[in-house]
Amino acid sequence: MYRIRFHGRGGQGMKTASRILGTACFIEGYEVQDAPRYGAERRGAPMFAYVRVSHTTIYERGVVPVPDLVVVADASLMAIPAAGLLTGCTPQTILIMPPLYAETPPLPFPGVHLTMDMDKIRETQISPSHLSSLWAGAAARLCGIVTETSLLQAVEEELVLLGEEAVAKNRQSALFGWRLMEAHTGCVTEKREPSSKAPPPEWIEFPWDPVSMSAPAIRSPETSRGVITGLWRSVRPVIDDARCGKCWWNCSVHCPDSAITVNKEGAPVIDYAHCKGCLICVEECPRRAITVRPEERDPEKGDPP
Repeated sequence: MYRIRFHGRGGQGMKTASRILGTACFIEGYEVQDAPRYGAERRGAPMFAYVRVSHTTIYERGVVPVPDLVVVADASLMAIPAAGLLTGCTPQTILIMPPLYAETPPLPFPGVHLTMDMDKIRETQISPSHLSSLWAGAAARLCGIVTETSLLQAVEEELVLLGEEAVAKNRQSALFGWRLMEAHTGCVTEKREPSSKAPPPEWIEFPWDPVSMSAPAIRSPETSRGVITGLWRSVRPVIDDARCGKCWWNCSVHCPDSAITVNKEGAPVIDYAHCKGCLICVEECPRRAITVRPEERDPEKGDPP
């Protein structure tokens, strides 16, 4: 059985990538499971999807604790331990992801680490909205059990409701990911042992909390401030003070996380430590004074590291 995990942020298409790979394997005649795993988080929150592929009926259920292949669409997730990118990885696990940032320390990864050449992808002008197909194509080539014809058919079946133009662009993206991994065709090997044989979790015993802490009612104010949800962000809204009309009731009131406050001058200010990058403020601003920029964290501005 092949066990694959796709990691990314909400909105990056990892659920779609898992479905494309699962459908392609199903077309090849395999038994398949594919499902996403996420809660109520919105755009930018860490999430993952998993795929199981087998010659016989699949009796395993739940998430994949010991993966044969891990696909990571966003290298910034390495800064979030809760994302669990390397959970359960063994020396036989294959990891594929974009290049790490220059300041990122070496990965404590025991298996084979492959890097997706994002510069080549940018040269082809493949849109970020089509990268889910690219990762699915790369994963299919690494497993070595899917033909090019089945991959393209899977893209069409999963994305047909988006229209012919979108399907054509996603087919091109899937083929590009497929061809980039040609030198590593079939490097992912299936494991026959069930993943339930993984080492048991290491339990940590915590002392009982006092009633004032563990009661259903939240008695301590502002506890959510300690949760740095700004790490979920992949893009950030930026206010252009020259264009801002100080109509703060549009952006601040519509912010679902109260991450936009108003200063003494009546101008809106974004709390980037808790802004998740949902971009509702961008849509609500009538003067289009809020623009979207790629995420570049600046600790001097109070951003999370």
